[in-house]
Formats: sequence, C-alpha cells, structure tokens
Amino acid sequence: MHYETIIIGAGLSGLAAGIRLAYFDQSVCILERHTTIGGLNSFYRLRGRNHDVGLHAVTNFAKPGTKSGPLSKLLRQLRLSWDDFSLCEQNGSSVVFPGASLKFNNDFSLLESEVAESFPQQVDNFRRLHQFLLEFNELDLAQEAVSARKAVAEFITDPLLLDMLFCPLMFYGSARADDMDLNQFVVMYKSIFMEGFGRPFKGVRPIMKALVRKYKESGGILKLRAGVQEILLEGNRAVGVRLDDGTELTADRVLSSAGLAETSNLCKDQLPIEPSERQPGVVTFNEMIDVIDAEPADLGHDQTIIFFSETEEFHYQKPEEPCDLRSGIICSPNNFQYGEPLEEGIIRITALANHDYWLGLEEDEYQSAKQVWAEKIRETSLKYLPDYRSHILDTDSFTPRTIKRFTWHENGCVYGAPVKRLDGTTGVEQLYLCGTDQGFLGIIGSMLSGITMANNHCLMG
Repeated sequence: MHYETIIIGAGLSGLAAGIRLAYFDQSVCILERHTTIGGLNSFYRLRGRNHDVGLHAVTNFAKPGTKSGPLSKLLRQLRLSWDDFSLCEQNGSSVVFPGASLKFNNDFSLLESEVAESFPQQVDNFRRLHQFLLEFNELDLAQEAVSARKAVAEFITDPLLLDMLFCPLMFYGSARADDMDLNQFVVMYKSIFMEGFGRPFKGVRPIMKALVRKYKESGGILKLRAGVQEILLEGNRAVGVRLDDGTELTADRVLSSAGLAETSNLCKDQLPIEPSERQPGVVTFNEMIDVIDAEPADLGHDQTIIFFSETEEFHYQKPEEPCDLRSGIICSPNNFQYGEPLEEGIIRITALANHDYWLGLEEDEYQSAKQVWAEKIRETSLKYLPDYRSHILDTDSFTPRTIKRFTWHENGCVYGAPVKRLDGTTGVEQLYLCGTDQGFLGIIGSMLSGITMANNHCLMG
C-alpha cells in the first residue's frame, strides 16, 4: 500500500499532523505500535477507575472565543471547537522553596505581585526579563540553542528567585539536566505563567477522542498494533516503512514522532547526525496517583499544582537514588473550576527518577520497589499537603519503565533527547520529526508541533 505521508506514532503530535494533512486530501496513515492512542498523554482503566497517564494540566489556557494565542491557533488549524476541549481554569498554583513561595494563576499580575512582595529588590529585573521574553520569537525554527540559565541570569541576580522561576518550567518541559534551551524556556514561561493551566472535566480522553474522530472523518487511516521495525531508505531518501510483522508500506514521505535517537535506530543508524544528537535524554520521572474518598479541598488542599524544592538550589538531573525526594510536583485534578465535582478525589505526586534503576529491575523486584518509593514520595509531599493517607482508596504508579513501554523513548524519558531539531529535518530527504524531539512540548505544544511540521514539510510544494 502506498500513502503520500506515513506518520509514526498516534500521540498528540502525530494525530494533529494527520488531521492537517487529511484536510488537504492527502492519503495519510498513522502507525501505532500499541493497542491504544495517546503516547505520552494516554489513558487507561485499572480496578474500575479511569486514569490519565501524562496529563496534569493543559497549558496555554484561553477562554472560549479568544482570537489569539496557541490554543486559538490550534483549534483553527484543526477545525475543532472550544467545546472539543472544554477547558476549566485552575484554582491557583504555587512554587514553594525553603523560606519563599510564589503563587500564580491564569492572571499574570498575581505572579508579578508575588515577586514584588517576596523579592522587592528583583521586581524591576523581573519586569525587564518579562519584556525581553515578550519580544523573543520562540517560533523561529532556525535559531541556535542558547542556555536559558545564562540568558535569564543576566536579568535575575537572586539565585533563589532564578531557581523558583525555572522549577515549574523545567519540570513541565526540559529535556536538559539543570538547564533549558532559551526558546523552550520562553515557550513554557508564556504557556504556564502568562496563559496558565486548564483541564477538561473528563481528563485527556475527550481531547484524544475528538482528534481521532476528526482524523477518521477526514479520511485518515489509523493502524493500531502496527509497530514500525524499520524506516526504508533508498540512498538518502525515505520511501516507506517495514512493520513488525514484515509488511512493507511505501510513502512519499515519513513523519516520525518517535524521537531523534529512536528514528535513527529505525533507519539502522543511517541518519547523518552528530554523535551528540544520538544521545537519549536522562531526565525522567516516577509518578504516583492516590485516589481518595474526599475532595482535596475538603481536607484543606485547594491548590491545583504545587512545585516544590526542599533545597534552595533546585536540582533537575538524573538522581543517584531511585527517586529524588528533594523536589517534586503535587497535582490535584479536582482543583480546577468545574461546574460539578469529580467522582473521587485524586492526588498525583511526581519525582525525578533514575532510569537505570527502574529499567534494570526484575519484575518481582520492580513491583515491590514501586510500592516502597510511592510511600517515600507520598511522605515527602505531606510537608505541603494535609495528611490524607487515611482517605486513600487506591494507588497506582508509573516509572521510566512504564514510559518506555508505551512510548518507546529510550531511557523512558518524557521529554526526549536534550538536543532538539526545531525545523524537524533529519538529514534524510522526506523524513521529518514532529513531537518531543522537534521541540514543542506539552498538550498544546505537541499538537502545534504536528501541525507546524505538516504545514512546513508535507503541504509545501
């Protein structure tokens, strides 16, 4: 079978790219190794309960009818409605470090006032930084990678405030240890601090279902249980794929959301890329999900997300221990402004993880270790939460091992490799990247990555 475009991976970026191409009557086929869609942002059912895998919150919140911004652009490009996402605003979130905290919500003025109150000597510097970031063109796909820490430190001279600003942005979007690319910092700053968090009442499912429905209605082909074993090359040109079952499909072009190193592996390491670009990421996470018999707000916890660090210096790196208990993310999906309460209370807690440890365990050791470290992660979080342990009904957790199983990302790294290809090129003709290693991250960012790469490489000429 021949297609104009084959897309590897039925995550958000792959589905968005597929919809965009199908709208223009391209014959397009999305191939997914697993039995379900979603990739990094999938969902599952366990012991009678629905769970989201990656979704804490949707960044880039905008109110229905907003004419500008990433979410509005995305809806126009995919011809979706505001009701397809039905985002509800966060209650409010915070960054908590020893001796200091910063609250923020979807109104940027709150963060500005918090900086003025807690760091009065830095507020003018913060305002100059803000103006610099407003004027920065993070969508310039030809720009070179620049250290965000170095650039931001030219404005923010207090190391505590510097780390507090970086903490949520790195947790939600950095593949680099202890730093970010400046363009990615700008993307995350605008999407989290300026636009803010929202969430659909039913989690990621309605978004994924809307994407699949729109894709199929537009004529796109989706094949599940169709893992790609190899990308077929003729000289320096991609011409199709070979599936795990040996089936060969040909195409005018291939768009891969698998990641740069992973795509290189599928090409039998024939991509003309530098050795540094072949290095997979090392930053990844464990996450535990507690289902409780009460609304968190009724127990005294009404914040949407808390980003915390136990130390004034924020450490964002592969830990020596199985998990790094010095920092983390606490998210309650209940604490958004829904019109009605969720069926049950949920507390999600995330910590940096050592992928070598989690990928190297035998199965019986693995299950035991998940329980042990879930308890340790929960214990650390109780410094920032009411003690809700007597209300726990059920617990699940996932690790880098889970992430690798469902995304095929090397080392189970959520944000992929530290070196990104913003323009989506691979050095092989008619083979392009979208998603994680192209560089647009998050729920909205992933879809915009697929749209942008489809527009730039599959609909031009």
